Amino acid sequence: METDLRVLSDQEIAQVHERTLSILATKGVRVDTARGRKILKAAGADVDNTNNIVRFPRALVEEALRLAPKKFKLGGRRPKWEFPVNENQCTLLADGAAIYVMDTETEERREPTFDDWLNATRLIDALDEVGVYWSMVEATFFQKTMGDSVRYWREMVSNFSKHLQDCSYTVEESRWMLEVLGTVFGGKQEMKKSNPFSFLLTPVSPLVIEEQHTDAYLETIEWGFPAAIMPMPLMGATAPASLISTVMLSNCETLAMLCLIQAAAPGTPVIYAPAPSIVDPYTGRFTGGEVEHGLLGTAVIEMARHYGLPVEASAGNPGHYVPGVRSGYERALNWTMAILSWPDLLVGPGQLSGAMILSLEQVMIDVEIFRRCSRLSDGINTSDEEWLEVDLAAVEHGGNFLGRRSTRKAMKSGEVYVSDFNARDSYENWAASGRPTLVDEVRESLREILATHQPLPLSEDIQRELDKIEKRARETE
Repeated sequence: METDLRVLSDQEIAQVHERTLSILATKGVRVDTARGRKILKAAGADVDNTNNIVRFPRALVEEALRLAPKKFKLGGRRPKWEFPVNENQCTLLADGAAIYVMDTETEERREPTFDDWLNATRLIDALDEVGVYWSMVEATFFQKTMGDSVRYWREMVSNFSKHLQDCSYTVEESRWMLEVLGTVFGGKQEMKKSNPFSFLLTPVSPLVIEEQHTDAYLETIEWGFPAAIMPMPLMGATAPASLISTVMLSNCETLAMLCLIQAAAPGTPVIYAPAPSIVDPYTGRFTGGEVEHGLLGTAVIEMARHYGLPVEASAGNPGHYVPGVRSGYERALNWTMAILSWPDLLVGPGQLSGAMILSLEQVMIDVEIFRRCSRLSDGINTSDEEWLEVDLAAVEHGGNFLGRRSTRKAMKSGEVYVSDFNARDSYENWAASGRPTLVDEVRESLREILATHQPLPLSEDIQRELDKIEKRARETE
């Protein structure tokens, strides 16, 4: 049977839900967007425009949950690539917005460049386990003008051909983004069919739906983009100081945004994506390595499954600054818990120091961890042909099974996960070769990928149209 990890009982999940409904109906959420308040009022919410507080009746929340689709597919530009959600599959989503990179050659921390963004994007495009894009570094080199923003969208769609998840930050930027995406993916109706792009929304903790980012999203609402709702309450800082209250707060913020989305455009696909986390008691910031992040990520998955919604889970980040033992065990422990609960999307490969530093070597290590955890999730196969009683009867007492056909089959079928990075040589040969570490091994694989992988090109016609859009955007500067 498959492995199925639980950290909350059915009764505890029900408590989170009922307490969430009570908070939304009594304390409410501050909704700073006038457009959003108008939409929610028309849907039956209690809106106080003097302080922007919106209270959500139970019926409004339950109707929003009913309207949100439970199954849909995330598409991409790559032919025949699609990812169905709520279909017992899991893929990685590249973590984003690191403000530093760990240089592969010098092994020193520095600020990111366009080439770093490009290498990271092409790497995750090449890795089958990463199905969803985020910008892995803070792309400040694309953020000076509207023409720069258009250039960013062009580079994004040109260098990653699976599913794109990102956002715009102003209404004006949304309009240019829609032009670029519509040109690449065939317009509004085609995008509604294939869902190649999802919009990331991040309510502010505690209990705020802010104006600018939300209005930027609402400008795209007619395009039907799936919305990933990701509040990020920080336990002990922007959330109360207990794990369960942090889970509850993130649920409040997610369901409040869900209500706004469904009131604005009923039936819009939504991904349940809270990223609750823990404040470091010594620094007051997010470091990501606490083992409780595995518990929080797993609780998020269980709440999403309770609602029948697809889930995008986060489970912290390594708190250390470089790839190595500490970064590996922090990632493995927290991801194991989340993966054994089996989300649709799992956030995180490649980031260190609380998502402040991008390491491409860590991307490779994290993908290896994901492969191993996925094998754990598969559990033990107990189908009739797996009991092998015929083999047991055929081998003499004290014999061995090395020559049996079933043994060869098991080694090739995935019964045992075989890594590309296992130590198979002798100690003497390993020592004689310079005692290479895991980081050395993955760096070699990384360099090969970056040297050989070519993204799926855009057609010349689409490139010409994108040239025109970028030119118009730069003329407005």
